[in-house]
Amino acid sequence: MKPPEKPYRISQVAVVVKDIDAAMKTYHEMFGWGPWNVYEHVPPKLHHQHLHGKPANYSMIGAECEVQPGLIFELIQPLEGDSIYKEHLAKYGEGVQHIALMSHSQEESDAFKKRFGDAGYEMSMGGRIGDTIEFYYLDTARDAHFVAESGSGHAIELTPVRQYPPAEK
Repeated sequence: MKPPEKPYRISQVAVVVKDIDAAMKTYHEMFGWGPWNVYEHVPPKLHHQHLHGKPANYSMIGAECEVQPGLIFELIQPLEGDSIYKEHLAKYGEGVQHIALMSHSQEESDAFKKRFGDAGYEMSMGGRIGDTIEFYYLDTARDAHFVAESGSGHAIELTPVRQYPPAEK
């Protein structure tokens, strides 16, 4: 595989967890990370999901915080349905599940997807959130030793359902 014209920027590191509230508390107390914006990724806002090349129905809760300018740390708790998050928990337990190299536009996302698809990296899971966000995971682990996520946006474009720690009144 020929290198890209410019290096891809890491925009997010994500850890899959069993209990998002316990995880937010731990990361906040250990590292001072927060506030966490919590998002419920459920239908109908979450749609057009697919898993290993087939239509799928899954949902998850995500919590994000910026740990340094331009770098988001994400926690994901799978909810309903089969997903690569549940597969990760079953095989490895809680831990880093993917690194995101998100694109700024749909065109950049499509080019990223084509480049890796042409090189034989299969899309393991994906879907859409709202009208503007596409996300997908490429099975790059055999060579890069992590799953790569890309797409056309981050949850930061959405309105969180809550925040941790709660804002003081």
